[in-house]
Amino acid sequence: MKTFIAMTKALSDSHRVRAFAALRGGELCVCKIIELLKLAPSTVSKHMSILKQAGLVDARKEGRWIYYRLPAHADSNRLGMIMDALAASPEIAEDDKRLKKINRADLSEMCKKQRNGKI
Repeated sequence: MKTFIAMTKALSDSHRVRAFAALRGGELCVCKIIELLKLAPSTVSKHMSILKQAGLVDARKEGRWIYYRLPAHADSNRLGMIMDALAASPEIAEDDKRLKKINRADLSEMCKKQRNGKI
């Protein structure tokens, strides 16, 4: 019951749902998630922390960057059900388009721009 409640609370915010859905294509640097959501770095960090505490994402640090991904040990039925529910969302489809562009951008430049407050 605790796990279910933590998951549903974590997915009760549209920004967290969008960040979670973005990870279905693979691991992303937090800079890319910031760029996608157009939120302050501290806000994105808080959202990602909530998703991590609920067991919906894993994180790793490499140098100064933090990367998020869907957990390798995740129950594929559970994640599949969530992803199926999101598949028809126009907002998620738009995020997918934007994420393709973001993934082509230079990571160092993107992070530098964000550190200078130009989100």
